[in-house]
Amino acid sequence: MKKKHLITILCMILACVFLIPIPMRLKDGGTVVYQALLYSIEDIHRLNPEASTSAYTDAIRVKILGLEIFYRET
Repeated sequence: MKKKHLITILCMILACVFLIPIPMRLKDGGTVVYQALLYSIEDIHRLNPEASTSAYTDAIRVKILGLEIFYRET
């Protein structure tokens, strides 16, 4: 029974390490990247000198295992 509890506790610790994100703020106008080992979520808010309607680019990008799964400009 002790071995089963040890494996369960180890799996919970690994899940926490792989799934809990660390927020990082970039110096490009306000972008925030939430980075975990298995995924990353970017809340993009950066200056865009090329745009004619707005001075900022606002978007959300989700990557799982380095592959872009979702991208939407708002």
